[in-house]
Amino acid sequence: MSQREKTAVFGTGTIGAGQAVLLSGNSYPAVVMGHSPAGLERCRKAVLQCWDDLIREGLASEANKTAAMGLLRFTNDPAELAGCTFVFEAVSEDREVKAAVYRQIADHCGPDAVIASCTSSIDAEILAELAPAPERLLIAHPFQPVHMLPLVEVVRHGATAEGTFRRAVELLEDLHRQVVVLQRSVPGFLVNRLAQALFRESIYLIEQGVATAADIDKAVKYAVGMRYASIGLLEYFDAVGYQLESAIAENVYPSLCRETGIQSLVKEGLASGKTGQAAGQGLYDWSAIDPDGFRLRKQSPYFSEVKKWNMPG
Repeated sequence: MSQREKTAVFGTGTIGAGQAVLLSGNSYPAVVMGHSPAGLERCRKAVLQCWDDLIREGLASEANKTAAMGLLRFTNDPAELAGCTFVFEAVSEDREVKAAVYRQIADHCGPDAVIASCTSSIDAEILAELAPAPERLLIAHPFQPVHMLPLVEVVRHGATAEGTFRRAVELLEDLHRQVVVLQRSVPGFLVNRLAQALFRESIYLIEQGVATAADIDKAVKYAVGMRYASIGLLEYFDAVGYQLESAIAENVYPSLCRETGIQSLVKEGLASGKTGQAAGQGLYDWSAIDPDGFRLRKQSPYFSEVKKWNMPG
């Protein structure tokens, strides 16, 4: 096991709760920083729900849950950050909010504290401008469910110190994460760029009357997803070969969606209030989908990852 960082999670939303589960589930004590009692209570309940799901699947025990919860200190007092050496920043995608958080971390943490932002959309160079000590900041972008899906995108900027980078990778690997490194920021990093390309094409196909959302999802679940779960996308490209892939590209590329703005179907949903799961209606009628079943389906591919954890208790 690596030299232990004294960890904190700044933010009590879905990402922050998942980071808290991951850290405590690997026997790391952690301060969980919020800004309101209500936010802290929501976070605590989300963390407990994650543990209950693991217990239901036989991946953890009540003793593990009790021990892990004992490792977490939920607080709204930034003074509790004293002595922390590594902070996962998981607050809203607002530059002013993040800048204020970075100042609090600088004021209360140790002088060598690393900030790993969980941002999914803000350029690393922009975040560096907000930080009092940019050499100790980078991006460590996780994916939901954060405590289970193993990939983390680590994004450096021009001023990121080599020691900061090494400490981040060492901690993430100690948490059994698979790390991919971007030497510079691009919008969406790697995974979200690929996802947005798929989302755009899928919405386009629905708009064109080619297929339903359910059939597109079936195509992804039982072909795209299964194929690239065992071999890489670009391994597949090489296996098919440049000649055949070039022929396919010549046939397909001209007909792909080229929209550079928000698509009509999405605009109509925003205007009508049919904005997705939280609204009860989006591409799917969510009143017909069991929420507990959906939550478990989101996690089920990653249950085996939990067996690697260094659980307390």
